Amino acid sequence: MSGFNFNEQHDVSRSISDAPPTHYTLKIQSFSLLTKNIIDKYESAAFKAGGYEWKLVVYPNGNKSKNVKENISVYLAMAAIESLQIGWEVHAVLRLFLLDQNNNNYMVLQDVVGKERRFHRMKLEWGFDEFIPLKTFNDGTNGFLVDDICVFGAEVFVCKERSREKGECFQMIKNPILIKHTWRVDNFSKLTGLGTHVSLYLALESPPPNSKIYVEFTLRCIDQLTADHLYGKATGWFNASNKDQQYGCPTFATVGNFSSPDWGLLVKDTCIFEAEVTVHRVSKPF
Repeated sequence: MSGFNFNEQHDVSRSISDAPPTHYTLKIQSFSLLTKNIIDKYESAAFKAGGYEWKLVVYPNGNKSKNVKENISVYLAMAAIESLQIGWEVHAVLRLFLLDQNNNNYMVLQDVVGKERRFHRMKLEWGFDEFIPLKTFNDGTNGFLVDDICVFGAEVFVCKERSREKGECFQMIKNPILIKHTWRVDNFSKLTGLGTHVSLYLALESPPPNSKIYVEFTLRCIDQLTADHLYGKATGWFNASNKDQQYGCPTFATVGNFSSPDWGLLVKDTCIFEAEVTVHRVSKPF
């Protein structure tokens, strides 16, 4: 290893192993085409280890989001996180490999002995920003890139896992969009269950589990004669845990006024309703 030119990294251990990686191997052919085609990163297929799914992630020109230059960045990322419980955390020790094809052994990078990495929804990826300098990697005498072929690998050992009881992600919507929906009701007089008033409500259909959504909305009945529409406005939180939750007005209009020819709301036994909804805030578990 002393003949190679590596950037010194604190808390990082480099070693040589004759044994191949236990959990996954990634062979990349025509590696130079990744850089020529400006491919920022390559993610491997998912593989299972320690009861979870993972991906090996390679940045051939370095992770630009971390301002890495003249180095290859390599990480291990969790996959298929949708199936995990709310508030999950996984503590794992990881080892990342690069095959020396000249000597048929592997350069191995890992954190200092005993150091665990904590994977969770806010941090799905751990690894090494400066896995290997490009100059060292591209030098064929080092054996890492031979005939434009290289082989990376990964081992991951889960040490512990846990799930918090609750977690929440709150988001304010930037530049919220107003959504309008119009629907027409024919043969209104034949509707059953008519009382003294026409009621109008807004309800949330099929919300994500355990989510809350704050909306501003207008409910309107169209005046088909003079465009002097009857409407009401409101704001409120819709909670997915309350399936029967509705916002609106139980006394939107008396049946007499609603049916009056002078009001223009019911013409030839047809009425038209509109709903305008703008989502401003969303809260959901993570």
